[in-house]
Amino acid sequence: MNVHLQGKKVVLRDIRPEDVPEIYYWKYEAEDREHLNWNGPYKPLDPLTKEEYVSLPRYAESLALVGTDAARTELIIEIDGQLKGSVGRYWISEETNWCEIGIVIYDSRYWSNGYGREAFQMWIDYLFTHMDTVRLGIGTWSGNERMMRLAAYCGMIEEARVRKARIVRGEYYDAIKMGMLREEWEARQA
Repeated sequence: MNVHLQGKKVVLRDIRPEDVPEIYYWKYEAEDREHLNWNGPYKPLDPLTKEEYVSLPRYAESLALVGTDAARTELIIEIDGQLKGSVGRYWISEETNWCEIGIVIYDSRYWSNGYGREAFQMWIDYLFTHMDTVRLGIGTWSGNERMMRLAAYCGMIEEARVRKARIVRGEYYDAIKMGMLREEWEARQA
């Protein structure tokens, strides 16, 4: 089954092979690369050619899930029919079924007006519906106020703060963990 989630402003959909070169464009070639200052790993990207980037294992793994019933690790954010970002997840602990989630909107013109909010809410709902997990969370840094506001808006609470534990562009920031439990999400949806 293919994933295609229609919201009021955004679509979340499966990644396609033709999306990977476009993601490369946003990361390495686009004039608007402000998203790299907020999305991990908060350091310069390793230089990769387009051919090297397209062949990264993470994309092969994401593409292999398309058409299956498995919960996706990444979906594309489409706005007005164009790729504008992605949402993703990665394991903190498979034993406890605990994963962290994230979002990146490449085109900074779409950082306002609720695009990210709608995409992130749809992603949380998708994961709680398609995964047997009791908790979803984010990891960020105290200077990323936009991400902390988005997570709080979606119902996540601050669970941990380690002072001066993250270095971002040469400055120290607090490491922040925020999360929500399945029952908290379900109560918000009722």
